[in-house]
Amino acid sequence: MTLTTNQIPSWKKLSLFAVTWPILIDSVLRMMLGTVDVFMLSRISDKATGAVGLANEIIYFCILMFGFVGIGTSVAVSQYIGAGREKEASRIAALAISMNLIFGILVSILLVFFGEPLLVLMKLDPEQIGIASHYLKIIGGFIWIEALSYALSSVIRASGQTKSVMFVTLGVNLIHVTGNYLLIFGNFGFPEWGVTGAAVSTVVSRLLGVFVLFILLYRKTPARIRIKDYVNWNGSYVKQILSVGLPAAGEHLSWQSQYLMIISFVNIIGITALNTHVYVMNVSNYFMALGMAIGIGTEIIVGQMVGAGEMKEAYRRLIKSVRISFVLTIAIVGTAVIFRRELIGMFTEDPAIITLGATIFLLSIVLEPGRTFNTVVINSLRAAGDARFPVLMGVISMWGVSVPLAYLLGVHLGYGLIGIWIAFVVDEWLRGTIMLLRWRSRAWEKKALVKPAETVPDTGIGA
Repeated sequence: MTLTTNQIPSWKKLSLFAVTWPILIDSVLRMMLGTVDVFMLSRISDKATGAVGLANEIIYFCILMFGFVGIGTSVAVSQYIGAGREKEASRIAALAISMNLIFGILVSILLVFFGEPLLVLMKLDPEQIGIASHYLKIIGGFIWIEALSYALSSVIRASGQTKSVMFVTLGVNLIHVTGNYLLIFGNFGFPEWGVTGAAVSTVVSRLLGVFVLFILLYRKTPARIRIKDYVNWNGSYVKQILSVGLPAAGEHLSWQSQYLMIISFVNIIGITALNTHVYVMNVSNYFMALGMAIGIGTEIIVGQMVGAGEMKEAYRRLIKSVRISFVLTIAIVGTAVIFRRELIGMFTEDPAIITLGATIFLLSIVLEPGRTFNTVVINSLRAAGDARFPVLMGVISMWGVSVPLAYLLGVHLGYGLIGIWIAFVVDEWLRGTIMLLRWRSRAWEKKALVKPAETVPDTGIGA
């Protein structure tokens, strides 16, 4: 018997390449929002660059926290679509958008009032605190825009429409680069605002992107979202989102908080180490984008497979994705390492920073495959509903291994930034190995959030 297009299970219509490459481009473009600020401001001074780079670390932390709803939503929506329950997928999507907006507004308030004390706690150079605080208040005051964007993108991607999100992010970047050119340097008669110009450009471009994402939401989702769905707080849906989202948030919180702790160690080492770290991370983020893209792409497909009850297919999909991500990461990082001095030289002419940064880049050959491997497996565990194990192991490894090892090697034994990055390597490989063993145990097969449509009547509430 031949199935029609509408009868073919949704997960069979998705290929990893077709889903992943737009996510990769989208991830790279999103990272460019911060990198463009750092790159353009480096034309003003290394001091301004280091200050904005550290402020962006806090911004990235907040954006990762918005992911706790986004990740829970992506998993739930993927499983509902895989189970053939599109109406419920749309209802849970609307609820998630409202939840992230409220969360984003709360975070904006906190950043405006407590951003500067946080910078002081991170031991930022006093001369840089004023610059970073000003930038953080503008970006942070409107961070709720990014919370909305994260939720909307997660919903649209979960239905397999990854290209649409990519094109929106491309448009946001073009507007952002143009805005930076006009407002940082005062070109074509615009005011020369420097750091303020970079912040204003970021906010405006993100706001325009959200408007377009809302339009796509109503054009691309399988079932239309009703206005009342945004305010109908169905307890079952909230529980499903948070059952995956809260553990994911815990892991992200643990990672970013230990990372901020380690950044304070970098500040103790000195301003050259901080500036070097900011520049290297702005390049390394692009290495991480590949693992993130394959991880999210695999998450979407695995989530739909689990929702359809296809556990064997889900198991094989993850193993294939790990192999692909490992080979691609080694190839890309290996190529970049050849041009490591030129890459750092794009940001600064300081020979001390270039030399140290080039050395750190060599460690990326070992670090990035481990990080990618770790990311891909964790995303699939979450997609299957197994969200608590990764956060438990993550907290143990990050705070029991990464933080103390970073202090021991970087500060106490005097290996500086090199010692810090060795600690990153150990942490990523340890967690990745543990996550793969969890996947191979198949304990995740019993943790699906929903059941296929034929086993549950459409009652309008979650399974």
